[in-house]
Amino acid sequence: QVQLVESGGGLVQAGGSLRLSCAASGRTFRSVAMGWFRQAPGKEREFVSAFRYSGGRTYYADSVKGRFTISRDNAKNTVYLQMNSLKPEDTAVYYCAAMGPISRTVVSGTGYDYWGQGTQVTVSS
Repeated sequence: QVQLVESGGGLVQAGGSLRLSCAASGRTFRSVAMGWFRQAPGKEREFVSAFRYSGGRTYYADSVKGRFTISRDNAKNTVYLQMNSLKPEDTAVYYCAAMGPISRTVVSGTGYDYWGQGTQVTVSS
């Protein structure tokens, strides 16, 4: 089994920054992609960002493009989401997810095999 643990969430004022971390541990598996999703109260879970290990291509939702950056530290088995210029509408529980070993579309949550427990991000106006 693979465990994903998110951290770094919190309360921040609009315009501020946070960096989320997702540490992977457990059974070794061949992950083909990692993603970040978020879910606000009363809303559907939505895609935020992802990258594919093969080729290193990154993906972003239009709502976060230019403000969020996904990155990884392979040595630490950790994925990061740097969030800048935060807005109140970014308030949500953020989840990281791992896809593997079968490659699927990165923007759909159904394509991922493992999920973290989530970390709350609250942006005040």
